[in-house]
Amino acid sequence: VRERQPTGWVVFAGVVLIIVGFLDALWGLAAILNDDIVIVGGQGAIVADITLWGWLHLLLGSAIALTGFGLFSGNTGARWVAVFLVAVNAITQIVWFPAAPLWAFLIIILDVTIIYQLTARWED
Repeated sequence: VRERQPTGWVVFAGVVLIIVGFLDALWGLAAILNDDIVIVGGQGAIVADITLWGWLHLLLGSAIALTGFGLFSGNTGARWVAVFLVAVNAITQIVWFPAAPLWAFLIIILDVTIIYQLTARWED
């Protein structure tokens, strides 16, 4: 019986998933260490404490990176978890738009790329 191996696209998605997870965890760690941020909007400045949000991103980024390693084994369950976690990550990045629009946009684009690579060529 031949063991199931991941395809090239799944390996690509796994590598990008590890990168996004690492960047997300790093962003969360930065938010924990420097928990006061000033967000300048159209109506003035908002000072927010983002410690809880930093912990969320640190845990989410770590889970995303670990799921990326799970994709290398060709596990179908890891694909489902990856699609779910990356979708959640893309949604949570919308909150960061006032603080860092370029960063949030970049991470959302990478998340959508990962979702496409994991679902467009899904082989059962």
